[in-house]
Amino acid sequence: MDDDLEPSTKHEITLFGIPASPGVAHGQVFRFLHEELEVLNYEVKEEDQPKEISRFKEALRITYDQIKEVREGVAKNLGEKEAGIFDAHLMVLEDKALIDDVEKEIRSTGDNVEQCLYRVTQKYYDYFNQLEDVYLRERAADLKDISRRLIRNLIGATAAGTAFLEDPRVLVSEDLTPSDTASLDRSKILAIATETGGQTSHAVIMARASGVPAVVGVRSLTEGLSGGDTLLVDGFEGLVIINPTETTLFRYGKVGVRRKKLKDLVEEDAKEPALTKDGQPFQLFANADTPEEVNAAMESACEGVGLFRTEALFLRKNEMPTEEVQFAHYRELVEAAKPLSVTIRTLDLGGDKVLSQGDREQENNPFMGFRAIRYCLQNPETFLLQLRAILRASAFGNVKLMFPMISGVGEVIRAKVLLERAKNELREKAVGFDESIEVGCMIETPSAVTICDLLAKEVDFFSVGTNDLVQYLLAVDRVNNQIAYLYEPHHPAVIRSLEHVSRVAQRTGKPITVCGEIAGDPHFLPILLGLGFDHLSCAPPLLQELKFFGRRFTQQECKELVNEILAMGRPVRIKERLKEFYDLRVADLLA
Repeated sequence: MDDDLEPSTKHEITLFGIPASPGVAHGQVFRFLHEELEVLNYEVKEEDQPKEISRFKEALRITYDQIKEVREGVAKNLGEKEAGIFDAHLMVLEDKALIDDVEKEIRSTGDNVEQCLYRVTQKYYDYFNQLEDVYLRERAADLKDISRRLIRNLIGATAAGTAFLEDPRVLVSEDLTPSDTASLDRSKILAIATETGGQTSHAVIMARASGVPAVVGVRSLTEGLSGGDTLLVDGFEGLVIINPTETTLFRYGKVGVRRKKLKDLVEEDAKEPALTKDGQPFQLFANADTPEEVNAAMESACEGVGLFRTEALFLRKNEMPTEEVQFAHYRELVEAAKPLSVTIRTLDLGGDKVLSQGDREQENNPFMGFRAIRYCLQNPETFLLQLRAILRASAFGNVKLMFPMISGVGEVIRAKVLLERAKNELREKAVGFDESIEVGCMIETPSAVTICDLLAKEVDFFSVGTNDLVQYLLAVDRVNNQIAYLYEPHHPAVIRSLEHVSRVAQRTGKPITVCGEIAGDPHFLPILLGLGFDHLSCAPPLLQELKFFGRRFTQQECKELVNEILAMGRPVRIKERLKEFYDLRVADLLA
């Protein structure tokens, strides 16, 4: 945190948002507000319309080159995953329907290209922005970003940036487009706070990758700011404090020192085994989206990959990859993890993860709609293609296969029928695969929790996906800013559901892993271990602190804590108790 600034003499105001990228920073405000471009409107003679269309095509070319350059810079500095954000922008610039509509608008109205482009893209933007699907609404922001850049290139305007700033600042905006974020000089950005945006927004993804603290969804933030204001951004708790007092800065200064000391202690214990204080072992696995992330996971000394999400391969290029492309992808990750196991989850498209191609109908409630196993069972050829690719990869390492979003026994049976068909097709071609490959299912719907004893008869293992389980149990869309405060993993319904599933797994002898965000939160670790979950899977950077904290309490203390928590009725009290348990066991180390 920046400690050089003096506390403000202005009135302190605390605003609440959504924690998006961890960290705390304090500094002067830089208001990054999107100026509305003045789009001139004038008549173009019919004989001059071809020149106007040529201007449009030249602007497309220039903009394409600019975006490509930005993409290459992001790939170099942050990684291919973050750079993939701009693939959608490049696709917009090559979209034949959009290009044709602009050219038709020029010919039919006789107006200049800037005005025609603005009208056409605004029509598209208004359509996408009114959709319920959060992912598609964010794609509307992509379209607006491209439109603004195209118009700037047509009229010769330059984009605002941060290069002129003499000192690092806290960036405040209504929202940030991918181009905005990529063009920022990160050495001049202490933190980011926006009025809109969710945890899936591009600005958030890139802030996390850059290690910049960020809070989004802070309503009326820009209205409360004036010249010379300072801002403290707490990306852990989702707080933004305007003009923090000396007392507040002192408190956060102590928190910063404490976190730095804790980080050093965690890194010292990085190579230690995952054990409780009384020597009870627990296993830590890594979540991953790409073979590159699997390689990073192996460096974190995990026990294997507990969740490999296959949809990233589909979304990256917005297309259905061939069997050969998938096989090569899965084989690469399996060999990277060898001899450790890799649990590959079959396709989980839908919800906030959609392909823009295809003829899928628009859904009013996509998270509860045509997604995951439902999509696969309705598209058996696509499903069979993926199953064959996974099976083929199983010949090169230790692979487990898992079906997502199961809500009934019938779905598992139908999926297993298709799996057997895929096996027979490979046998007929004498293609090798692991004949004894283990098959599991996700427990992430309330119905799956209720009938997990029946599901246990059909699968070899369970994996609890807490992110979806929380939103379905509590009827809370986890990417909706307006009700973000209701998305509460500490809710008694969540704890009790976990207890039920664990008991059934123990009674039926089925291995079970927790792979949602809860699994990577050290405050939840004693609860999960106390409930009987000794296999956890999370993002690789979180593994070290789990091992560190696990060595600070006993299994008996976990069981006592669970009994205490199960008697509590309020999520806020459960959260406070878990924090107390954590703080008590690390306080002496940080004194």
